Amino acid sequence: MNNRPLRLYRFASLAMAVIFAAVGLVFLFLPTQVLVFFNRLSPSLGLSPAPAQSGTFYPILAVAYMYLVTLLAGLMFRRPGNPTFPLLLAQGKLASSLISIYFFFGCAPYLVCLANAVADGFIGALVLGLYFLQKKHAGKWPA
Repeated sequence: MNNRPLRLYRFASLAMAVIFAAVGLVFLFLPTQVLVFFNRLSPSLGLSPAPAQSGTFYPILAVAYMYLVTLLAGLMFRRPGNPTFPLLLAQGKLASSLISIYFFFGCAPYLVCLANAVADGFIGALVLGLYFLQKKHAGKWPA
């Protein structure tokens, strides 16, 4: 039995879980610095800096979202035969990407919106690819 697709699926799932957890921690402990980073790059790309966000409401939502996507990627790693987890993760990432594109072109042409649209769009497409890989090997992987 060729375990290469399963190893690839599990490696990608674990890598995403680790990266999502790290980003969630950055959002939790350094939320202002994330925006400062993107705002420093914005003028060199001809974009306006995003306004600084105050309060805790948006960091709470960002950290909760990162927790959820970390959990889904971790469940993909632990239960590679279950197709529900990659579908949910892909939906979340693609929705985030589309909303970021809407805000970038509709009302907030900020680098942070564009960067999120590209990153989450790529991740959403990757996870959809993993979903189709999982479907191709359905029944052969541990659920």
